[in-house]
This record gives sequence, structure tokens and C-alpha cells, in this order.
Amino acid sequence: MPVIKSAKKKLRQDKKRTIANKKLKELLKKAIKNASKKIDEKNFREAVSIVDKAAKKNIIHKNKASHLKSALAKKLSGKSPKATTSTKTTKTIKKKKKVTKK
Repeated sequence: MPVIKSAKKKLRQDKKRTIANKKLKELLKKAIKNASKKIDEKNFREAVSIVDKAAKKNIIHKNKASHLKSALAKKLSGKSPKATTSTKTTKTIKKKKKVTKK
């Protein structure tokens, strides 16, 4: 346990922030799950709003927020993510001629 007055205050603040962050994270998970199951404009907008709030408060990284919004937008528009197939390109290897000097 903290002894110093400022450390006690910091502990109180951390507890409050932890509770608020957990609530937002749970809300985020529920919104994404709801939007994924039943995708429509209302659920999409609600989920995007919550994702943006979580990214703003550093609950999730901004790139993860972008990834989540993109995935939801694809589901909303009816597109399914395509599996990328790699095609092997054949490279022609030219043999160098050995030049001998006399």
C-alpha cells in the first residue's frame, strides 16, 4: 500500500480509470459482436462510434480501430474478403558468358 499522500491519490485515480476502461472495452466487444451478427446501418454506425472512442482514449490502438472499421464496412457492403493466391513468377536467368583475356 502506498504511504505518500500523492501515491494514495494516484491509486484512487487508477482504480477509477480501470473501471471506466473495462466498461468501454466490454461495450466495444458487444458492439462489434452485435454489428457482425446483424449488420445494418444503425449497428454499423454505433460500432464505429464506439471503436473511435476507444481508440481516442487509447483503449485500443488506432490501427486496430481502422482494421475493425474496415472489416465492418466490408460486411456492410456485402463484400467478403478474398483469399489472396500467390502466383509464382518465372524469372529467366541469363547466364553470363565467361570472357577470357589473352
